[in-house]
Amino acid sequence: MNLCIDVGNSQLHGAVYENDKRLVMQIRKESSYRVSSDEMGLFLVSALREKGIDSKQIRRIGVSCVVPEELFTLKMACREYFNTEPLFLESGVKTRLKIKTRNPLEVGADRIANAIAVMELYPDQNIVVVDFGTAITLDAVSEEKEYLGGSICAGLGLAMEALGTKTAKLPHVEIVNAEKALGKSSIESIQGGLYFGYLGLVKELVRRIGEEAFGKKRYRIVATGGYSLLYRDEKLFDDIISDLVLQGVNKMLELNPIDKN
Repeated sequence: MNLCIDVGNSQLHGAVYENDKRLVMQIRKESSYRVSSDEMGLFLVSALREKGIDSKQIRRIGVSCVVPEELFTLKMACREYFNTEPLFLESGVKTRLKIKTRNPLEVGADRIANAIAVMELYPDQNIVVVDFGTAITLDAVSEEKEYLGGSICAGLGLAMEALGTKTAKLPHVEIVNAEKALGKSSIESIQGGLYFGYLGLVKELVRRIGEEAFGKKRYRIVATGGYSLLYRDEKLFDDIISDLVLQGVNKMLELNPIDKN
């Protein structure tokens, strides 16, 4: 079994895959920059145990991490609690992806993992990937297996937090699938502004990125991240795949087999 881990700015998302590709289970926890390697290791072991998986069944561990402070913690936790050297998605790792940006090293591991995953899932297709994380990232991946770049903007959670903390009277609200943009209260107004504002933002960015990357060629729109499910009824995306980053990490493990010599 492979354990794949995606460490974002707000959340750790993990998954176990059996026979290389079959999803067995998923785990989530809030990211914490002050957690020790023992705390991380114990969390992973206990989370697996609750789903009936012994840590000894884990053959390999792959990691996508955008939080530098967590890298050493994860490495030590994997060594100590799984007796395994994790493979991080970073420079030098085989991906079969051609990164066509000015500085490939600055592209986030999560964005590369998404690109690897859609390259595997949709061969010979042009793709725009929309990832609703702490930041919303939109990326173009060509049918020639090229990562062409994309856009980054603040996510819905960040926007809501900014309104709640940087204004005197506006409250923190639950982010929901709003029915109307015309709110009748402060809460309804914020919820409608967030929902429909980001709906318009994503539509426009997808359109522009698609035109700039692929011209008149057809492209598929694939979404991931928790808040993507808010928009599942808007016919905005062709597919929503919750574990897209983790599928990319799992594919990375396949492309980088263990050297047995």
